[in-house]
Amino acid sequence: MSRPPIRVLVVDDDFRVVQLHASYVGQAEGFEVVAVARTIAEALEQAERTPPDLVLLDEYLPDGSGSAAIGRFGAAVMMVSAAEDPTVVRRAIAAGALNYVLKPFPPGVLVERLAAFRRFWQVLESGAELDQTGVDRALQALRTADTPVARSPKGRSPVTSEAIVEVLRAAEDALTAVEVADATGVSRATAQRYLSDLARDGRVQLTLRYGSTGRPEHCFEWLGSRA
Repeated sequence: MSRPPIRVLVVDDDFRVVQLHASYVGQAEGFEVVAVARTIAEALEQAERTPPDLVLLDEYLPDGSGSAAIGRFGAAVMMVSAAEDPTVVRRAIAAGALNYVLKPFPPGVLVERLAAFRRFWQVLESGAELDQTGVDRALQALRTADTPVARSPKGRSPVTSEAIVEVLRAAEDALTAVEVADATGVSRATAQRYLSDLARDGRVQLTLRYGSTGRPEHCFEWLGSRA
């Protein structure tokens, strides 16, 4: 199931850092950098020209503080800054930042945050109205680190969980519980339990597929990184 990439605007006053962060975005599946900027004015101009879905925004910019400009982008914002002041962090979150990443950091940290954002984005992408469970699942997806296997609930085998995750990661489209069971050698009921755990954790998306009989089947699609 093909989806358009999430469009990212990268903003940092240091041209080397902005290119470095853009390269990290390139490592995250499902994202593309549509523009880079080194000032708030340039970033707003770029956002108007090519509206982004997500802005990676520094705090210390030549023409003002990034956190004060969050509401002007009309897009989701993730702060990526060396600003450790709790007041700045509070201001950024209050203004609408979905996450706050402190520089410097290993490349995997930002890639993981982006993968979590992608899961959050995809849960909300259908446009259908949400109940409280759906909202909770989206927010949980946003905050969950993108580790290969979520902690297994009591009675679950990490080996089986890993096998199911790998099958979902390798699949080009959503799979039914029967297809997962056939690929891993477990029973349909076992596959269904593990898939339900992953869906509850926001790591897979549950959809419906209508077969030739017209009877819908539950399908599961991996939302994390396939790397």
